[in-house]
Amino acid sequence: MDRVVGIDVSKARLDVYDLAGDRRLAAGNDEAGIAVLVDQLGLGAEHLVVMEASGGYERQPQRLLSARGLRVAIVNAARVRDFARASGRLAKTDRVDAEVIARYGAFARPLPTALVTGARQVLAELLAYRRQLTTEITARSQQLGHLVTPALRQRAGAALEGLRAERREVTRLIGQTITADRSLADAATLLQSMPGVGPVLVATLLALLPELGTLDRRQIASLVGVAPIARDSGTRQGRRLIRGGRRQVRPPLYMAALVASRSNPTLSATYARLLDHGKPPKLALVALMRKILITLNAMLRNDTSWQHLPHTA
Repeated sequence: MDRVVGIDVSKARLDVYDLAGDRRLAAGNDEAGIAVLVDQLGLGAEHLVVMEASGGYERQPQRLLSARGLRVAIVNAARVRDFARASGRLAKTDRVDAEVIARYGAFARPLPTALVTGARQVLAELLAYRRQLTTEITARSQQLGHLVTPALRQRAGAALEGLRAERREVTRLIGQTITADRSLADAATLLQSMPGVGPVLVATLLALLPELGTLDRRQIASLVGVAPIARDSGTRQGRRLIRGGRRQVRPPLYMAALVASRSNPTLSATYARLLDHGKPPKLALVALMRKILITLNAMLRNDTSWQHLPHTA
């Protein structure tokens, strides 16, 4: 059985808890700190290192630990906090968090998170920058709608156009990055063979979901957070919800489902059947998101384009 180590990550510091040995350690979030904790805790192939997603600060320790042959799982922070509350652990400090993360890892046994490197890492940074631009464009557009002073409207409009031009350039760089990498380009061609799947979703899947094509249907749906969570009790059947997972994958996946529900004959027929069976439109779209993701996962795993899938014949 895996020996689980939990790490609470911040910008400059790692708080570590070794569950099997009931040992704690603090180290710097840098190469020297990683060397210290690996040496002092004797970390090896039998260990599973578990960290929360921490706004990007987890990437460096994941990379450095993976380079030493360790398995690293990056888990959703909300699930860890839910686990902490269910366990009666309400205090929150870095030392306490490291232990909670380790105990959550021992309970949930998360799969190691694929390391994003090379072109995928560049792609992830470009996508993050593009998301920030989109947020700014939305805010500026709302601001412009409320302005009445001509001089301010002119300045806000110019700033808005500058942001849109910047987003167009970043979008071009995203496409260029994919085209320049043979494996990414081949995967992108395969994924985009599904009608309704556009370049933004493809880039997001390639950058933020490197596990696509390597997991089974339930694992991939759970990883993205589109697997329905049961809320039943006795004879009562509660409404199924989705939560957790890689939330940044879901918005472009939702847009793909929306487009496919109108323009992809196979998927629009699926969507219509869901509505006919009484499924509310939003829930039907979530089901379509899950179907698209599972299908894309199978396409990559089997190296099969949309046109050659049995249901498209």
